[in-house]
Amino acid sequence: MSEITITHVEPPYPFEAYAHVVEPLTEEDGGGYLITFPDLPGCMSDGETETEAVLNARDAFSAWMSARAHIGKPIPKPTRHGESAEPVRLMQRLPRSLHANLVARAKAEGTSLNTLVTMLLAEGLGKREHRA
Repeated sequence: MSEITITHVEPPYPFEAYAHVVEPLTEEDGGGYLITFPDLPGCMSDGETETEAVLNARDAFSAWMSARAHIGKPIPKPTRHGESAEPVRLMQRLPRSLHANLVARAKAEGTSLNTLVTMLLAEGLGKREHRA
């Protein structure tokens, strides 16, 4: 069996631009959570927790984008956010205690506050969509 080296490709749209669905896995399937991207066929990941599934999905997303470019196929545009996939700025007032907790958690997870808040919002939306 031969090994293929695939060069990392910077995706034309950020991870956050693509809709994703986080679903619990049955115990028969090993438990934990599965994350899929409706706009990116075959791009998926999992994790023991929802947070871990989303973190692992970032790696899967990057690998999927690079592999897609490697085989010469176009990268689909995100469909949920219209033609512009540029991130938008959200300004939100928070109680100081909540902000302090978010800062501490971001530091503990080794990520930025912005990334943590985006991940938590995406997880919450995924849960809510799954129940609907």
